[in-house]
Formats: sequence, C-alpha cells, structure tokens
Amino acid sequence: RGLGEELDLIGVPWIGGEQDKDKVATIGPGQRVDIDKDVGAVVVGFDRYISYYKLQYAQLCLNELPDCEFIATNLDRVTHLTDAQEWAGNATMVGAVKGCTGREPTLVGKPAPLMIDYIADKYSISDRSRICMVGDRLDTDISFGRNNGLKSCLTLSGVTSEKEVLRKAPRKSGTEHIDPDYYVETINDFFPA
Repeated sequence: RGLGEELDLIGVPWIGGEQDKDKVATIGPGQRVDIDKDVGAVVVGFDRYISYYKLQYAQLCLNELPDCEFIATNLDRVTHLTDAQEWAGNATMVGAVKGCTGREPTLVGKPAPLMIDYIADKYSISDRSRICMVGDRLDTDISFGRNNGLKSCLTLSGVTSEKEVLRKAPRKSGTEHIDPDYYVETINDFFPA
C-alpha cells in the first residue's frame, strides 16, 4: 500500500499492488493479458500478492512498450514479516521480472545513491561523512552508507546479529565485506533512559 499511497499523493495513476491481488491470467487457446499502452514504468516494490498475472503484465509492458522504464524500490533478498523466520524479499520479485525481460532495473532504494544525492543537494551538504546512515541490514543500509561516503551504524534489532558483525557466525551471502562504522543493540540506544 505504501508505494500506491505515495503515487496517489502526487497524482500518478497506477495499477497493481493489493488492489489487483485477485486478478488471474487465464491460460488457454486465444487467451491474452491486455495492457494499458500508456504505462510509462513498471515499479517493482514488495508485494505479498505477487501473481503470474502481475508478472505477465510487467513483462508485456517492458517488452512491448519501448519507453517503459523498469524501476526497483529495493533488492532486499529477505525480509522479516514474522519473528519466526526470514521471508523472500523484493529481490525475488525483481528477479522474476528480470528473468522474463532480460532488463536490469533502475534501483531507487538503498544502496543506490539516488536518495542521498537528492538530500545532499537539497540541503547543501558538501561533507557527507557528517551524515550517519542507521539501519539493520548490511547489504542495503550499511552498504548505502559505505558506498555514498556516509558513516554507518548497524542496529541489531533487525536482520543482522552481533555474532555476524563480530564474524563469530557466518554472514549472509553478499555481506562478507560490508562492515559498519558502529553498531548498537537497538535504535533506543541513541536516547538516554
């Protein structure tokens, strides 16, 4: 809902998300999925209602509409929907669209520089090392900080454990060389008791 709500706020029409969770691609002789030829971008954000219909719609837009952009909000491999286990993240959905189009998305979320470039420009920040990125993921949050000249602080209240930070437990694939400048148990550690 978050992405759709943001698009609504700026008056950009959109399709997909939870509102299309019950749409199905009927497969049989002569069956097809028709697309809106005015679609200007396929934006892949986390969708608990991903379906074959949505993947077909996305691939048709990207393969048949020459000016259609492919945008990914993030490439999180896993996410925490419950406290019991990790769940497949947005990279799963992005990978499915990449697989059927052969296209690489423009990444607008962490660790891409788009957000920090905008913030630094808007607020005339010339020394990015005075900014500290705080987050719970090595592969997105801390990588975002490191790649963009920021300090980084990992909070252990999310997906990364202290044992991983201290290299006393194996790290998740792709995070082996990403180290924060600092780490804290929880973001509450920033506030006096």
